[in-house]
Amino acid sequence: MDLQSLSTFVAVVDSGSFSAAAETLHLTQPAISKRLAALEQQLDHQLIDRSHRQVRLTEAGQRLLPHARRILDELHNARQQLDSQDIEVAGGLPLIASHHMGLHHLPAWLRRFKREFPAVTLSFQFMESERAFDHLRRAEAELAFVTLNDSMDDAFEVHHSWEDPMCFVCAKDHPLAQLEHPVLADLEPYDALLPDTGTETYRVVSRLFLQENVRLHVQMATNYLETLKMMASVGLGWSVLPRTMLDGSLHAMPLQIEVRRMLGAVGLRRRRLSRAAQALMSVVSQS
Repeated sequence: MDLQSLSTFVAVVDSGSFSAAAETLHLTQPAISKRLAALEQQLDHQLIDRSHRQVRLTEAGQRLLPHARRILDELHNARQQLDSQDIEVAGGLPLIASHHMGLHHLPAWLRRFKREFPAVTLSFQFMESERAFDHLRRAEAELAFVTLNDSMDDAFEVHHSWEDPMCFVCAKDHPLAQLEHPVLADLEPYDALLPDTGTETYRVVSRLFLQENVRLHVQMATNYLETLKMMASVGLGWSVLPRTMLDGSLHAMPLQIEVRRMLGAVGLRRRRLSRAAQALMSVVSQS
């Protein structure tokens, strides 16, 4: 079985179209079609239903896909095993990070990493944590620095994790800031500024309100925590933010409720980390 054709098949599935796969692999669209046709001929099965505008796998394609991923993973692992004998830690290291992680957690680690391993070239994609898992599944990066959630499946491995304590905040002149011993019910009349419903932070907060039988009024949803911080600081509503973001522009409400989320560095379980990725994880775990 031709490995180039196999990787082309996976690229078409992951990118969702022949044209997008061509761009990813730096090939022409006819070359992509030719490779896929060659693979189908070798296997004597049609793998992709071409009667639809979107890529749809046939039954044979669905059966082949997990095997194709494992084969490509093992090829990747073989290359990493060979590279593990090199003396210098070098090469490219593609990473994914949420915007919050990029602003508040990565800088100190990356500063030390670049000082100790100058021959490594870092490349980044910044995106919401929920999107990051899909991109990581497609092996677009070795590691993703994201918020962990319950929807993670066994395709992923958490290489390092840590708690991120959060707190309820509002503007210093907000009516809630005047309460000496606020409870969750006190927040009900006021607008909430939270990430959207698909995020782990929203699920944690929503669960708390459901348990207390308190209504949650979300005025505006955005996944950029810096934007939520700004809107809360000017009095547009209350929010829930990591304690690391607190400064003089916000009032931390002393609710007797613990809110925390887990952050982590995640990779694909079946893919061996490169020496560069292992070096970065060593820096992270020692911090």
